[in-house]
Amino acid sequence: MSEKGCIKCGSQNAGQKDVAMTGTGLSKMFDIQNNQFTVVYCKNCGYSEFYNKQASTGSNILDFFFGG
Repeated sequence: MSEKGCIKCGSQNAGQKDVAMTGTGLSKMFDIQNNQFTVVYCKNCGYSEFYNKQASTGSNILDFFFGG
């Protein structure tokens, strides 16, 4: 069984952060950050994937990033 890792460099070293971003229209104009995401990133090459925080559970995101 082959080990899975970052799809760009194969590294097994990843991190995650929660971020908020503005949308379009009025939310952008008033700087209302109503979109929340969890970002999973490779600590080796910097490759990142964004996951909608409302649609995903934090404990499973790293498994999904690494194809688990």
